[in-house]
Amino acid sequence: MSRPALSRVPSFYHNYIDLVDGDDLNALFRRHVSEMQGFFEAIPDGKWDYRYAEGKWNIRELVQHIVDAERIFGYRALRFARKDQTPLAGFDENTFAAASNAGVRTKSDLMEELNAVTTATALLFKSFNGGMLDCEGVANGKSISVRAIGFVVIGHAAHHRNVISERYLK
Repeated sequence: MSRPALSRVPSFYHNYIDLVDGDDLNALFRRHVSEMQGFFEAIPDGKWDYRYAEGKWNIRELVQHIVDAERIFGYRALRFARKDQTPLAGFDENTFAAASNAGVRTKSDLMEELNAVTTATALLFKSFNGGMLDCEGVANGKSISVRAIGFVVIGHAAHHRNVISERYLK
Protein backbone atom coordinates (compact mmCIF):
# COMPACT_ATOMS: atom_id res chain seq x y z
CA MET A 1 0.00 0.00 0.00
CA SER A 2 1.08 3.55 -0.53
CA ARG A 3 0.28 6.96 0.81
CA PRO A 4 -2.04 9.18 -1.22
CA ALA A 5 -0.40 11.83 -3.37
CA LEU A 6 -1.14 15.15 -1.66
CA SER A 7 -1.52 16.77 -5.08
CA ARG A 8 -4.71 14.72 -5.46
CA VAL A 9 -6.12 15.47 -2.00
CA PRO A 10 -8.02 18.64 -0.98
CA SER A 11 -5.57 20.94 0.79
CA PHE A 12 -7.64 21.14 3.99
CA TYR A 13 -6.79 17.46 4.60
CA HIS A 14 -3.02 17.74 4.08
CA ASN A 15 -2.25 18.45 7.74
CA TYR A 16 -4.14 15.34 8.80
CA ILE A 17 -2.36 13.11 6.30
CA ASP A 18 1.00 14.59 7.31
CA LEU A 19 0.35 13.40 10.89
CA VAL A 20 0.14 9.76 9.77
CA ASP A 21 3.41 7.87 10.17
CA GLY A 22 3.52 4.92 7.79
CA ASP A 23 1.93 3.72 4.61
CA ASP A 24 0.34 0.33 5.40
CA LEU A 25 -3.28 1.38 5.90
CA ASN A 26 -4.34 -1.90 7.54
CA ALA A 27 -1.49 -1.73 10.07
CA LEU A 28 -2.24 1.95 10.65
CA PHE A 29 -5.91 1.18 11.37
CA ARG A 30 -5.00 -1.60 13.81
CA ARG A 31 -2.75 0.86 15.65
CA HIS A 32 -5.44 3.56 15.41
CA VAL A 33 -7.97 1.38 17.25
CA SER A 34 -5.62 0.60 20.13
CA GLU A 35 -4.17 4.12 20.36
CA MET A 36 -7.57 5.75 20.53
CA GLN A 37 -8.77 3.38 23.22
CA GLY A 38 -5.60 3.69 25.28
CA PHE A 39 -5.32 7.46 24.97
CA PHE A 40 -8.87 8.27 26.02
CA GLU A 41 -9.10 5.62 28.73
CA ALA A 42 -6.05 7.20 30.38
CA ILE A 43 -7.68 10.62 30.67
CA PRO A 44 -8.88 11.11 34.25
CA ASP A 45 -12.66 11.25 34.64
CA GLY A 46 -12.44 14.76 36.10
CA LYS A 47 -10.93 16.13 32.89
CA TRP A 48 -13.76 15.06 30.58
CA ASP A 49 -15.76 18.26 31.16
CA TYR A 50 -12.75 20.60 30.97
CA ARG A 51 -12.62 23.35 28.32
CA TYR A 52 -9.32 25.13 27.84
CA ALA A 53 -11.11 28.32 26.68
CA GLU A 54 -14.60 29.76 26.43
CA GLY A 55 -16.52 28.31 23.49
CA LYS A 56 -14.18 25.33 23.02
CA TRP A 57 -15.42 21.76 23.15
CA ASN A 58 -14.82 19.64 26.21
CA ILE A 59 -13.29 16.17 25.89
CA ARG A 60 -16.70 14.49 25.79
CA GLU A 61 -17.63 16.65 22.81
CA LEU A 62 -14.27 16.02 21.16
CA VAL A 63 -14.70 12.26 21.45
CA GLN A 64 -18.18 12.52 19.98
CA HIS A 65 -16.80 14.70 17.17
CA ILE A 66 -14.14 12.10 16.37
CA VAL A 67 -16.81 9.37 16.32
CA ASP A 68 -19.15 11.43 14.12
CA ALA A 69 -16.40 12.41 11.69
CA GLU A 70 -15.08 8.85 11.44
CA ARG A 71 -18.59 7.59 10.66
CA ILE A 72 -19.01 10.19 7.94
CA PHE A 73 -15.60 9.49 6.42
CA GLY A 74 -16.31 5.76 6.55
CA TYR A 75 -19.62 6.27 4.76
CA ARG A 76 -17.90 8.30 2.08
CA ALA A 77 -15.24 5.62 1.64
CA LEU A 78 -17.88 2.89 1.36
CA ARG A 79 -19.89 4.81 -1.24
CA PHE A 80 -16.82 5.57 -3.35
CA ALA A 81 -15.38 2.05 -3.06
CA ARG A 82 -18.71 0.71 -4.32
CA LYS A 83 -18.45 2.98 -7.37
CA ASP A 84 -21.21 5.37 -6.30
CA GLN A 85 -20.47 8.66 -8.03
CA THR A 86 -23.20 10.67 -6.29
CA PRO A 87 -21.59 13.84 -4.89
CA LEU A 88 -21.84 13.80 -1.09
CA ALA A 89 -22.49 16.85 1.07
CA GLY A 90 -20.13 18.17 3.68
CA PHE A 91 -21.11 18.50 7.32
CA ASP A 92 -20.95 21.29 9.86
CA GLU A 93 -19.00 19.95 12.81
CA ASN A 94 -20.28 22.68 15.12
CA THR A 95 -23.92 21.91 14.32
CA PHE A 96 -23.23 18.22 14.92
CA ALA A 97 -21.50 18.99 18.24
CA ALA A 98 -24.34 21.20 19.46
CA ALA A 99 -26.88 18.47 18.70
CA SER A 100 -24.79 15.51 19.91
CA ASN A 101 -25.85 15.31 23.56
CA ALA A 102 -22.22 14.43 24.36
CA GLY A 103 -22.20 16.54 27.51
CA VAL A 104 -24.54 14.18 29.35
CA ARG A 105 -23.01 10.91 28.16
CA THR A 106 -20.70 8.94 30.41
CA LYS A 107 -17.04 8.33 29.69
CA SER A 108 -17.78 4.61 29.55
CA ASP A 109 -20.58 5.08 27.01
CA LEU A 110 -18.46 7.32 24.80
CA MET A 111 -15.52 4.90 25.01
CA GLU A 112 -17.74 1.98 24.01
CA GLU A 113 -18.97 3.88 20.95
CA LEU A 114 -15.47 5.10 20.04
CA ASN A 115 -14.13 1.55 20.16
CA ALA A 116 -17.04 0.20 18.10
CA VAL A 117 -16.66 2.88 15.42
CA THR A 118 -12.86 2.69 15.14
CA THR A 119 -13.05 -1.11 14.96
CA ALA A 120 -15.78 -0.96 12.30
CA THR A 121 -13.78 1.53 10.23
CA ALA A 122 -10.66 -0.64 10.46
CA LEU A 123 -12.67 -3.66 9.27
CA LEU A 124 -14.21 -1.64 6.45
CA PHE A 125 -10.81 -0.56 5.16
CA LYS A 126 -9.44 -4.09 5.59
CA SER A 127 -12.16 -5.25 3.17
CA PHE A 128 -11.01 -2.89 0.41
CA ASN A 129 -8.59 -4.13 -2.25
CA GLY A 130 -6.16 -1.86 -4.11
CA GLY A 131 -8.68 -1.01 -6.81
CA MET A 132 -11.26 0.00 -4.25
CA LEU A 133 -8.73 2.16 -2.39
CA ASP A 134 -8.02 3.98 -5.64
CA CYS A 135 -11.70 4.76 -6.30
CA GLU A 136 -12.57 8.44 -6.08
CA GLY A 137 -15.68 10.41 -5.44
CA VAL A 138 -16.76 13.93 -4.59
CA ALA A 139 -17.48 14.98 -1.03
CA ASN A 140 -17.94 18.55 0.14
CA GLY A 141 -17.36 19.68 -3.45
CA LYS A 142 -13.88 18.12 -3.70
CA SER A 143 -12.62 14.91 -5.27
CA ILE A 144 -10.94 12.45 -2.91
CA SER A 145 -9.90 8.79 -3.05
CA VAL A 146 -10.87 6.03 -0.65
CA ARG A 147 -7.16 5.63 0.23
CA ALA A 148 -6.89 9.33 1.09
CA ILE A 149 -10.01 9.10 3.26
CA GLY A 150 -8.36 6.31 5.26
CA PHE A 151 -5.33 8.48 5.95
CA VAL A 152 -7.59 11.44 6.79
CA VAL A 153 -9.50 9.37 9.37
CA ILE A 154 -6.30 8.39 11.16
CA GLY A 155 -4.74 11.85 10.88
CA HIS A 156 -7.90 13.62 12.03
CA ALA A 157 -7.92 11.54 15.22
CA ALA A 158 -4.17 12.14 15.72
CA HIS A 159 -4.76 15.89 15.34
CA HIS A 160 -7.36 15.85 18.11
CA ARG A 161 -5.19 13.68 20.38
CA ASN A 162 -2.41 16.25 19.94
CA VAL A 163 -4.76 19.13 20.75
CA ILE A 164 -5.99 17.34 23.86
CA SER A 165 -2.44 16.58 25.00
CA GLU A 166 -1.30 20.17 24.46
CA ARG A 167 -4.35 22.13 25.63
CA TYR A 168 -6.42 19.93 27.91
CA LEU A 169 -3.96 17.76 29.82
CA LYS A 170 -1.09 20.13 30.67
